[in-house]
Amino acid sequence: MPDEAIQKPMNEEDQPLSPRSHCRHRIFLLSPANLAGIRAGYVIGTAPKSDLAIRLRREGVTLGELFSFVRGLYFRGKLAYAAAFSTPPTEVSGSFVITASGGLLPPEAVVTLDQLRGFAGTDICADDPRYRAPLDRDCRVLSERLMGSCEVVLLGSIATPKYVKPLLQIFGDRLLFPAEFVGRGDMSRGGLMVRCAEARNELTYVPLLNATRSGPRPAKLVPVQRSNAAALER
Repeated sequence: MPDEAIQKPMNEEDQPLSPRSHCRHRIFLLSPANLAGIRAGYVIGTAPKSDLAIRLRREGVTLGELFSFVRGLYFRGKLAYAAAFSTPPTEVSGSFVITASGGLLPPEAVVTLDQLRGFAGTDICADDPRYRAPLDRDCRVLSERLMGSCEVVLLGSIATPKYVKPLLQIFGDRLLFPAEFVGRGDMSRGGLMVRCAEARNELTYVPLLNATRSGPRPAKLVPVQRSNAAALER
């Protein structure tokens, strides 16, 4: 990841301290969409029909738009939540997407069909150098830019080592996750993040190091009025 990929405009002001933390700055790391499913096949396949698939082949599309299509509510929830609650230092993006072979990329990064096929052809495994080498490189660059003044919050699976192992090795005790994720499946986490972003209700972050990362499934989310949820959860 080039240094400029984690930069924001020079004239952007630092954001205020979040009421939920002593730390002035916070960024989010988003787990990627699974590219082995049916929806991914719609854009990667050899007979593109959708506008998204056609644009991917012509000029590329942003990673955020692409993964939102592939993963639906879960990834849209992560994007909405990160946009609502990131408080990054000046010159650093508020969120980054973990990719299978491209390290960390901001959601607004434009990707091509060749890049997407490269992601799809690489397994996300904590011991696979095709995944680890670019991820470790970008995490080190990011850690150096953040110094000691910024929390890093993982919005993704915390029950497997594929994200936790490499991220902990570099970010250590500054790596956090939402405590409310424990026991929830992907769709439940997605719905929860959408609601929190809409209500401006921030989750509770706890350190990943030595944390309990699995537990009983929490109660289902209480249904909300369709008029309020439709725009975000459809």
